[in-house]
Amino acid sequence: MPAPALSVTDLALSLGTRRLVHPLTFSVEAGECVALLGASGSGKSLTASALAGSLPDGITATGTITFAPGTPRPTRAAFISQDPATALNPLVPVGRQLAIPLLAAGSSRAEARTEAARLLSQAGIGEPARILPCYTGQLSGGQLQRVCIALALACGSPVLVADEPTTALDAVTQLKVLETLRGWGADGRSLLFITHDLTAAAALCTRAIVMEAGRIVEQAPMAELLQDPQHPYTRRLVTAAAA
Repeated sequence: MPAPALSVTDLALSLGTRRLVHPLTFSVEAGECVALLGASGSGKSLTASALAGSLPDGITATGTITFAPGTPRPTRAAFISQDPATALNPLVPVGRQLAIPLLAAGSSRAEARTEAARLLSQAGIGEPARILPCYTGQLSGGQLQRVCIALALACGSPVLVADEPTTALDAVTQLKVLETLRGWGADGRSLLFITHDLTAAAALCTRAIVMEAGRIVEQAPMAELLQDPQHPYTRRLVTAAAA
């Protein structure tokens, strides 16, 4: 059996002596799309930050995060935050931001520009050549989210952690972003989709991990979780989604 794309063992996160996330153990297989579900304050976004190597100041981590051997970026996952406007630099054109990881990987400037346009197209951006010279203030929320997906592709990681990527978007744009994320699984890449929206998770993911108060309370295939949730908190999530 091949190694999981991502393995998390006893990951715990603390602020001083206060435990925010209790030891978590889970894995994501190559090409798998997994939902990490929970309400605000459940610890899911802190977990995402740990996987991306970008914990807030003062937060300490223990435990082990392991990526499959031979991955291009073995120490962290690519990351999409719930607020793409703050994740991107407003003073630097989109094309230059996309070029940074490509240049670091050895591409020439001409190659980086061509590849940046290709990645924007792959992420669902029409007319990518027109978007490359734009600044973030010139783009819509949906465009910014897809630029972040293109940037994740440019980073070369086989694992993407998407933290509430559709929360601030209108319904039409949400559908477009979900469709773009669906394409991440091509070539065996893996997705951890962090959300409180069970409907969006069910449309995208085949398995779910449910967190409450910093702990994993249930893990199950998505269809099984929707039909027969075991934990009281999961039952509340399913009931609310069906209402």
